Amino acid sequence: MPIEKDSVLPARLDAIDRKILKELQDDGRITNVELARRVGISAPPCLRRVRALEEAGFIKGYRALLDEKMLGYEVAVFAMVHLASQAETDLAAFEDFVRKQPLVRECWMLSGEIDFVLKCVAPDLKTFQAFVEKLTSAPNVRNVKTSLVLRNSKDAAMVPMED
Repeated sequence: MPIEKDSVLPARLDAIDRKILKELQDDGRITNVELARRVGISAPPCLRRVRALEEAGFIKGYRALLDEKMLGYEVAVFAMVHLASQAETDLAAFEDFVRKQPLVRECWMLSGEIDFVLKCVAPDLKTFQAFVEKLTSAPNVRNVKTSLVLRNSKDAAMVPMED
């Protein structure tokens, strides 16, 4: 079902919506005219569709993907955090603490023995060690286990868009 002007986005995306999402994932800087050409519609309805996808939350934002190593962040580490309590207030307090830590790139709450896994970067091991000391002394943290990244075999920031 195509998106009409001023309409609410349908719960199910049509083929053109999916093509738009795929093209924007591949190149978020593409012009609307080029995007419209690639998906096979004219520019005005293409722009309306993109805006509707943004408003509906399918498109969360646009950003540049930076190379952390070129910017001096040579060390990548995963930190597995076990909390002393899993009460909702304690989980929320830990998440708030993590959001304020610039070296933490991602934070995922998990089920099982580990409560959170953090993907972190640092310019060197000394800086990361100082961060780990701060992390282990954070309220409600029982223990932290870290694994240094040796190599990244895949780093896909995109959602699979099957045809």
